[in-house]
Amino acid sequence: MASTTHFSNTRGNFLAPLTSWFHSVREQFARRRSYRRTLNELSTLSTNQLADLGLHRSSLRQSAYNAVYHQLH
Repeated sequence: MASTTHFSNTRGNFLAPLTSWFHSVREQFARRRSYRRTLNELSTLSTNQLADLGLHRSSLRQSAYNAVYHQLH
């Protein structure tokens, strides 16, 4: 007589949304850290160095945001 046994992993199904949420939060923190690092690095440049890059000090936040959050596009 032949028999089969089937095991289902219910824990994996239960933890999937939690794991997805944790990954999303971790990614948001990483992007925010990258934004702050980029902004800090741009802030250390002189006005002449920023002008060479085509940037003005008033546009640093927007430039850092675009550099970090618009990488996906």
